[in-house]
Amino acid sequence: MARRGSTHRVVRWLWTSRRLDARLARIALLPAAGFWRAASAVRDGAYARGWLRQDTLPLPSIGVGNLTVGASGKGPVMVWIARHLHAQGRQPGLLLRGNSPWRVAAFEHAAPGVPVRGARDAMQGAVQLANGGARAIVMESRIPVLDIRPDRVIAVVGAETSAAVRWSLPAGPWRERWSRLGDVDAVVVARKRAPLDAALALAARLREHTSAPIAVAHLGVRHLEGLVSRTEHPASLLRGRRVVAASGSADPGAFISQIKATGAAVQVAQWEADDDMRDHDVAWLAHAARRADHVVVSEADAVKLRDRWPARVAEPLVAVLDLTWERDGDAVISALDLPDSVA
Repeated sequence: MARRGSTHRVVRWLWTSRRLDARLARIALLPAAGFWRAASAVRDGAYARGWLRQDTLPLPSIGVGNLTVGASGKGPVMVWIARHLHAQGRQPGLLLRGNSPWRVAAFEHAAPGVPVRGARDAMQGAVQLANGGARAIVMESRIPVLDIRPDRVIAVVGAETSAAVRWSLPAGPWRERWSRLGDVDAVVVARKRAPLDAALALAARLREHTSAPIAVAHLGVRHLEGLVSRTEHPASLLRGRRVVAASGSADPGAFISQIKATGAAVQVAQWEADDDMRDHDVAWLAHAARRADHVVVSEADAVKLRDRWPARVAEPLVAVLDLTWERDGDAVISALDLPDSVA
């Protein structure tokens, strides 16, 4: 398979490398970063003065957002919250921005029994969930909250961003300033490959910008599932095995690190995030499945691959992730308390 993850590697070099060439590239992008911050200030002013309307959802709601571009762990946090509300009998629905059928299917699989809607118009999607029986909404939100105001706002910050520069887009990964955390009800520092001490250090730095509780959570492989059979296997199955980790996620490096953490000997296959799998990608993976002990894919990529996998080839395994609270998870859970109805 052609390795099509070059964009992610370039961006990671730009935002994290301390080499002279990366520094010069960032400096060249400073005018664009200044324009980004100015445009954000104009936008914020328009909402503050009431020039742009802010709507209220028809159901009690929790918004989950981040301050950066790229994968921060927002999706797994949304799934955990939806499961938590479902276990409490709150009948939540998951509301995604955009209408990608792949994302909807991945969230449906990750949160069984929870209805999922993807919509470019968030109000329309919320009404659809309400009409379908949902009694609360867990939604992708923006920070700062702009067009739609949830009852609770949870910010997710990827621990891996501790290695990135604190510059605005495009010179750095930050869409918003850290001071925006003063507007949220809780912060989750989600780590995938970053060590715990790096996550704790980032949490301490963020604490200077908000009085909201800050928790640290780890996103790791909970178990494996057969792509077609859905048969469950322990993550320990990969220990010492030759594994092809195939990823089209927004942060393939994190997925690969999670598979390596199982003790597997990993070969990497990746493509650009949000790309559909091409026929030659599927053929390459089928060939790899005959030569390696296992092919492992993410939950999001499994949705794209499941109906296209050759019947005569051993099925890949799907890495099912889970969120584990490592620090102050109870404080975040307390922040999820919702009103019984919209005022």
